[in-house]
Amino acid sequence: QAQLVESGGGLVQPGGSLNLSCVASGFSLDYYSIGWSRQAPGKERENVLCIHATNRITYYSNSVKGRFTSSRDNAKNTVYLQMNNLKPEDAALYSCALGNGCVPADFRQWGQGTRVTVFS
Repeated sequence: QAQLVESGGGLVQPGGSLNLSCVASGFSLDYYSIGWSRQAPGKERENVLCIHATNRITYYSNSVKGRFTSSRDNAKNTVYLQMNNLKPEDAALYSCALGNGCVPADFRQWGQGTRVTVFS
């Protein structure tokens, strides 16, 4: 069964970094894009960025430009979300999804998410 599983979330102080993983099973990530989104308690889901199969990155949130980036290791069937200089407003449940392109409305196969908490 095709699925995506996120990991790597945790507690971090402002200014800290985390590297989230999105591991695919049941299929190969090679030709797919992967979108990352986040949802803070009481707020709507916010699309963060998407990494194309070509490794080009599309940012949906200006607030993460220059701080977040994404990469992929097709040999490990894994996509990463590197988050630097974290801020309290970055705290959320982060999820990855599969796409044929980086059109958020087409994202599917959402993982269960991994929680990021930023605290002083």
